[in-house]
Amino acid sequence: MPKKVKPYKTSTLGKKEQVTQMFDTISGSYDGLNRVISFGIDIKWRNRVVKILKKKNPKNILDIATGTGDLAINLVKTGAAQIIGLDISKGMLEVGKKKVSEKGLNTTIEMIVGDSENLPFEENSFDAITVAFGVRNFENLEKGLSEIYRVLKPKGTFVILETSVPTKTPYKQGYRFYTQNILPLIGKLFSKDRSAYAYLSESAAVFPYGQAFNNILGKIGFIAMENRPQTFGVASIYIATK
Repeated sequence: MPKKVKPYKTSTLGKKEQVTQMFDTISGSYDGLNRVISFGIDIKWRNRVVKILKKKNPKNILDIATGTGDLAINLVKTGAAQIIGLDISKGMLEVGKKKVSEKGLNTTIEMIVGDSENLPFEENSFDAITVAFGVRNFENLEKGLSEIYRVLKPKGTFVILETSVPTKTPYKQGYRFYTQNILPLIGKLFSKDRSAYAYLSESAAVFPYGQAFNNILGKIGFIAMENRPQTFGVASIYIATK
C-alpha cells in the first residue's frame, strides 16, 4: 500500500476531510496554477485520454475527482450522451458548474458531489470511467478502485491520468528539484493555502506508478492493463478493462 500523505500535518482530520478542505480552499486559483505548474502540458495529456475513449464509443462516462471539470468538458468530444463529473469538493464543483454552463453543456454534463469510495450508482452503470490527477488523493486506494470496478460495465474501459516519477537521468533529477523546490514556491506565491502544493508534490512522489500501479489494478480484478508514460515520465496514462 502507498504511504498515506495528508495535506495538513498538524490537523487531526482524516485524509479525506483534509483533501476536501484543501481543494475547497484552492478552487478559485486551481485552474490557473495548474497551467503554470505543468507549463500547459496537462491539456495535451487530457486530450490523449479523450482520444483513447473516443475509439470506444461510450454512451455514458463517469469522471471521478472531476475537480473544475476540465476532463469532463473535454470528454464531450467522445460523443457520449451523458457525462457525470463527481467530486468530493463543493468548491471545485462550483467552478466546474460555471464552466459547464458557460459552454452550454448542461444537458450533457452533470456535476455532483460524491465520494469515490462510496459511489452513488448501481453496479455495471458506466461504459467508461476516468480519473485525472485524483487517485492519489483517495484515502483508501483499493477501496476506491473497487468501487470503480463495481460501477463499470463488463468490458468497460477505465482510464487514469496521474503523475508519476521519471526514472531516467537527467529527467528524474530535474523532476525532483522542480517538485521539491519550485512547485511549493509557486503554491506559496499564488495560492491562499501554502500547504496545498507541497502536499500535491509529496503525494505524487510516494504514489505507486508504472507496473506497481498496474499490479494494484490487477489485484482489484481489472484486466488488460496498459501504462503509457507521458512527457519523460512525469505523468502516466493507465488503461484497464473490466
